[in-house]
Amino acid sequence: MTKNLLFFFLFLFSFQIYAQITGKITSTTGEALPYVNIYLKNSSLGTTSNDAGEYKLNIEKTGNYTIAFQFLGYQTKEVDVTINKLPFTLNVELTEEITSLDEVLVDSNINPADRIIRAVIANKESFLAKNKAYTADFYSRGTYRVKNLPEKILGQEITEIGPGLDSTRSGIIYLSETISKIKYQAPDDFKETISASKVSGDDNGFSFNSAQEANFSFYDNTLEINAQLVSPIADNAFNYYRYKLEGSFYEGDKLINKIKVTPKRAKDRVFTGYVYIVEDDWQLYGVDLSTNGAAIQVPFIENLVIKHNFKYNKAENLWVKVLQTIDFKFKLFSFQGDGRFSAVYSNYVFNPEFGKKEFGAEVLNFAEEANKKDSLYWQKVRPIPLTNEEKKDYVVKDSLQIVRKSEKYLDSVDARSNKFNVYDPLLGYSYINSYERWRISVDSPLEALRFNTIQGFNSNVGVSFSSWEEDYASGYTAFAKANYGFDDDRVRFTGGFTKRFNRTNRRTISITGGEKVEQFNANEPIPTLVNSIATLFWERNYLKAYDLTFARFYYNEELFNGFNFYGNAGYEKRAALFNTTDQVLIKNDVRYTSNNPLDPADFSTTAIDNHELAKLNLTAYIHFDQKYMSYPDGKFNVSESKYPTLALAVEQGFAASDGDYNFTRFGAGLSQQFNIGNKGNFGYNLRGGTFLHGDDISFVDYQHFNGNQTRVNLSGDYLNRFKNMPYYQFSTNESYFEAHLEHNFKGFVMGKIPGFRALNFNLVAGANYLSTVDNKPYSELSIGLDNLGFGKFRFLRVDYVRSFYNGNDKGAFVYGLSF
Repeated sequence: MTKNLLFFFLFLFSFQIYAQITGKITSTTGEALPYVNIYLKNSSLGTTSNDAGEYKLNIEKTGNYTIAFQFLGYQTKEVDVTINKLPFTLNVELTEEITSLDEVLVDSNINPADRIIRAVIANKESFLAKNKAYTADFYSRGTYRVKNLPEKILGQEITEIGPGLDSTRSGIIYLSETISKIKYQAPDDFKETISASKVSGDDNGFSFNSAQEANFSFYDNTLEINAQLVSPIADNAFNYYRYKLEGSFYEGDKLINKIKVTPKRAKDRVFTGYVYIVEDDWQLYGVDLSTNGAAIQVPFIENLVIKHNFKYNKAENLWVKVLQTIDFKFKLFSFQGDGRFSAVYSNYVFNPEFGKKEFGAEVLNFAEEANKKDSLYWQKVRPIPLTNEEKKDYVVKDSLQIVRKSEKYLDSVDARSNKFNVYDPLLGYSYINSYERWRISVDSPLEALRFNTIQGFNSNVGVSFSSWEEDYASGYTAFAKANYGFDDDRVRFTGGFTKRFNRTNRRTISITGGEKVEQFNANEPIPTLVNSIATLFWERNYLKAYDLTFARFYYNEELFNGFNFYGNAGYEKRAALFNTTDQVLIKNDVRYTSNNPLDPADFSTTAIDNHELAKLNLTAYIHFDQKYMSYPDGKFNVSESKYPTLALAVEQGFAASDGDYNFTRFGAGLSQQFNIGNKGNFGYNLRGGTFLHGDDISFVDYQHFNGNQTRVNLSGDYLNRFKNMPYYQFSTNESYFEAHLEHNFKGFVMGKIPGFRALNFNLVAGANYLSTVDNKPYSELSIGLDNLGFGKFRFLRVDYVRSFYNGNDKGAFVYGLSF
């Protein structure tokens, strides 16, 4: 306890050393004003007030200064001070801005706000040209808080998620900061070097706050916040917004217009609030806009507020962004809280001379020892002072982290989760040793209970063991599993081992083997749970399988940036299986089909002859222009790309017990997803391939396609499967080509239809196509609704699909999940 107190007083003392001009900013009513811009006039030196209105401004020497205080909605105030001694206290009171229409030339035929917005839109190209290249210093802080955290949600106990919560289980659960240098060059070159990173309660932690992730510009036509939201100064903004001039005021000799922004349609992907426009410059002075979870399609977000403050750069005749805050509140069941991400930009240098190799695939990296900066360093460079709550969070969590990593503490936490209950043999059990970093788990046989006509009711009993390094970058897992079928009265054993080496190239090796019931299509297009329900209740036993005895070795690695390699080799012994049961819960007019996918009415002939085979599979995924972030403990690829992903594959069957079963298959694919402004997201997946020496191969090795006859899609993946196609009707051992296309309008269409607008559904259109040598083309067209559900739970989707083949067409509704 004495050590903790000493740390606390040293922390406060260091604050006084570097906080040379300090104070608090309030309104005339005494309300603390957060995130006020404070800067020395005619200087690049500045700072920002925190949530409590407190600020600190570091100066190097005493003297005469003019300090400006700028805050949206309040009159900018300049204070002349003579500082003879440091530290110096300066408390400031700001007066609410009084707007007036006296300075506005009013034309009864023209909305003055429309005139101003049109001028801003017309001037955007000029503004963006001046911002085509720059460097800047960047600071960010992210904070998550919870309020009245429940002890259980849906019956599941919420264990301690960190110290620092008060008696009501409220407080900060995450706090982090970064200091970095950013470089930008139009249209999309970006690089960030983080020189300092701090995570509360983790000396080895690296903050995931980054300038690129926080880069929201209303000069863009849309802002991506899960969905694409239309900016109030977008080229097509008048299709979405109404504007009203609330008044104007002067900032020095600059006239600032305050314009109220109102959506034309409440459920569009839009904002509401205020924009502040500089007359004649036609640039943003400030932004105070909000949206909600319905607009960004994250239902548990109750509201989200974005504020931007700009400062005039006389040399460039630019109003540049110096502050951005994003505040949000969330609630799911009784779990609720809020968060804030603050970003400060400073020391802009425009039109720097960048070298040819200045930008590349790496968009973020960390300077050496970036997470080892002490509290004195942070007090000196932090532009936004910590609140008392944040100071306490750092003190408590940083002082307790050694204790929280101790064997005694971790054992006490594990003791709660390791407690054995009488129902655990049925529901599963896990025992963890956090200090030594290992876990052993026993699967739930009740959860794994399934039914098929080959085994009848069947279930798994499995045990797994995993171990990991302290940073989770490497580790291994081993498992053993026994599957028992009650009707075929067989036990099948499988086991395996997986080793993960790092999070840089993600090298992984695996060895698996044993015996199992395997679907002819190894992609398992029929989930076993869906098949169990369809079989028992509707006698639709679509699952067709064979007995597989195997041993395989897997290897995958990102060999170099953007090139991922996957390979596996193994031995397989295949044997035919027959139905062993006709059990059903609800009798129907239909009857079970056989386990022969080539002839479901033939119960005596098998689809394959028993045989053995060795196989080698090699696949490469090429991600063109792959951007990535380099963290000290790993490499993290940026998923967004303007280029598609190319897949190349070769599969070789050899050393078969029957020489006719040896074959070679080549395959290739092209896939991509991208946003089309606020008009939604478009995705495609094109695949094709051909066989060499495949005339007499086993049906197991045919190219199978992911069909769907159950009318259910639980995978959430709609670009890798057909919606209404029989599972094995078009399987081929010759050349093939398939295409999947889908466009999710993300509210662009439904948001404009009265009545439907309030439902916040998404219209989805899709098409699928398959061409094989021996069959006429098969195609599907679909139209559906996404973002279905109730309240904050919107993860359902329904599609109406029409399939076309050989002059016939068939329709069906498909129900599924959407992620």
